[in-house]
Amino acid sequence: MGADDRDADYAHMVANFASLPALGFLCLVGVMGSSGVELEFSDDDTGVHEPLLLGGQRRGAEEEPGCLRVTPYGDAGILSLATLSWLSPLLSVGAKRPLELADIPLLAHKDRAKFCYKAMSSHYERQRLECPDKEPSLAWAILKSFWREAAINGAFAAVNTVVSYVGPYLISYFVDYLSGKIAFPHEGYILASVFFVSKLIETLTARQWYLGVDVMGIHVKSGLTAMVYRKGLRLSNASKQSHTSGEIVNYMAVDVQRVGDYAWYFHDIWMLPLQIILALAILYKNVGIATVSTLIATALSIAASVPVAKLQEHYQDKLMAAKDERMRKTAECLKSMRILKLQAWEDRYRIMLEEMRNVECRWLKWALYSQAAVTFVFWSSPIFVSVITFGTCILLGGELTAGGVLSALATFRILQEPLRNFPDLISMIAQTRVSLDRLSHFLRQEELPDDATISVPQGSTDKAIDIRDGSFSWNPSCSNPTLSDIQLSVVRGMRVAVCGVIGSGKSSLLSSILGEIPKLSGQVRISGTAAYVSQTAWIQSGNIEENVLFGTPMDRPRYKRVLEACSLKKDLQLLQYGDQTIIGDRGINLSGGQKQRVQLARALYQDADIYLLDDPFSAVDAHTGSDLFKTIYWGH
Repeated sequence: MGADDRDADYAHMVANFASLPALGFLCLVGVMGSSGVELEFSDDDTGVHEPLLLGGQRRGAEEEPGCLRVTPYGDAGILSLATLSWLSPLLSVGAKRPLELADIPLLAHKDRAKFCYKAMSSHYERQRLECPDKEPSLAWAILKSFWREAAINGAFAAVNTVVSYVGPYLISYFVDYLSGKIAFPHEGYILASVFFVSKLIETLTARQWYLGVDVMGIHVKSGLTAMVYRKGLRLSNASKQSHTSGEIVNYMAVDVQRVGDYAWYFHDIWMLPLQIILALAILYKNVGIATVSTLIATALSIAASVPVAKLQEHYQDKLMAAKDERMRKTAECLKSMRILKLQAWEDRYRIMLEEMRNVECRWLKWALYSQAAVTFVFWSSPIFVSVITFGTCILLGGELTAGGVLSALATFRILQEPLRNFPDLISMIAQTRVSLDRLSHFLRQEELPDDATISVPQGSTDKAIDIRDGSFSWNPSCSNPTLSDIQLSVVRGMRVAVCGVIGSGKSSLLSSILGEIPKLSGQVRISGTAAYVSQTAWIQSGNIEENVLFGTPMDRPRYKRVLEACSLKKDLQLLQYGDQTIIGDRGINLSGGQKQRVQLARALYQDADIYLLDDPFSAVDAHTGSDLFKTIYWGH
């Protein structure tokens, strides 16, 4: 082959290396580029719309005045995505002054919790409907919902893994070149260019990979949190007895967080074998048959952590069980703090909670000991593997060159990362498995039946409430139902009072209208919206105005009329901050009568078609109760 042919081949090779970044960018655009068509899950349209034509009209109802309409990440170009420069304007504003709500852009549709929840919930329910005899897999639902994001992150991870081994592979050639062993013309320039391009690609893919797994973790956490929250609202009475509010909060604060964090370790399952294979290939080029000893030493290091990982999973189960028990008891104590204070039981229950905390700490200690044992094994693994490899090579009489030793040491340095990550991967798999089992068990709990009540269009009937042959029971397995053979028809506009002795089933009747008591037989038809005022006042943490509005827009004239009707104006005048007074969790700053009137005002402000009032005047004095009765019930 002539010199001209060799020069042409070298030029062609350089051109191929130079075209790799451009080809990678084109692939990225093809995978992540936007077509201008967005899919939405909605009941009032086909689910497809053109955001370039209708985006302003579609998003206008959701956006608050002053907020950016489009997140810079959603409109970022290929160069902006590669360099993460789309975030620079927001960082620049934050460096000059504190960020305000108007500075924060709205999330893209696919990044919102509503979208993530619908995607995960649909796949989860599809499994339950297709295989009724088989428990649905929450992990499979998550994977089906976000497989595209996982695949894109996997592509970045694969490219990053491969290019990270280019340096250790070529370092021997670079040492030979510095020693005067030139294989072909311009070898030094080509090696330096390849080193630069590989390190550039490694940096760019690492940033995109880390950003992708972080976004995917947020999507998983937001979707799971919404699923757990909705399930907590839909639990049946029997399920609520076995799952306290403290446990549900623990599911969202601990288990959901752990499952979302697993996105960082998801690709390590296949990346670790790939990294080990690449490392063994480079070592075989440098130390020859001694690579077998490297493989054996690596396998021994990995196998040493398996029994410890199983032990860690056992300790993790015990730890979470102890934490749930402590949270349950703590929530009960906080809920009944007044009784504990009146009975002077603080020390007794404090000692009980401390004992439960000590049990939790003991399991935490053993879980940390097991994790430390796994970490110790794999922190020492790179040293163990390198000693075994070089020792075997010397015993077999293999030749160790300067370039080969440097290449092997560089490979061992990179191999440290998968070996160090392996204990974390084992630990994370064990913890995530426990959290997934706990979440799956909670999501399989019995819910309120969907057919408990039937919604009837208002124009089709003059009856607001219609119960035919209704039988209801708080305990469906009991032979004696709570309510049996109920026949009730309430025409729209009627005022109905249900009287009876304590325990006769008045509250249960209202619960049957709301669909919160298991229905054994019959039909319950409701026409219009309903507002419910319970016998025990329910107050959310916040100010009085927020409790009355309850998320609905402010209508100032109506708001004032409701406060006047519920006799709250005089009470607000006595408070320093009026209706902006923070009333605390469960309304601890208000009297029983005030809490009941705030709850009644909340129901009246909703302007419902049906009002269900369960002894609403029990906590107010006789004079105030008389005024409320005349003003609200008779419309005076």
